[in-house]
Amino acid sequence: MLKLELLQQMLVIAMALSTITCAFVQKTKKCFKTSKHLCKYSFVVNIAIGVIFCITFTTIEFPESLWIGLFSFLGADTIYKSLEGKLASYKDIATNELIYVNKDNLIKTEEK
Repeated sequence: MLKLELLQQMLVIAMALSTITCAFVQKTKKCFKTSKHLCKYSFVVNIAIGVIFCITFTTIEFPESLWIGLFSFLGADTIYKSLEGKLASYKDIATNELIYVNKDNLIKTEEK
């Protein structure tokens, strides 16, 4: 019989873990001159962090933590592709001093 509750818990952990590993890979990918080995690097990072995360913070054993690492790898790629180009970089946010507010979003107060 399929252990649906365990699978659901593993997928929830993998979703949270994929955001962590995606950010870690993005921060450390500048060590590579080409993106040729980046996918392999991402896979290894997801498996390693998945195992360490599960052993540290959950009661999930080693074989299941490998699955979580795999789910995390698949999820991190999906999250990155969905957010790619939609978020402003830190440099863009830090150098932009002007804030534009749409007139529809202004809060009107009554004068007393």
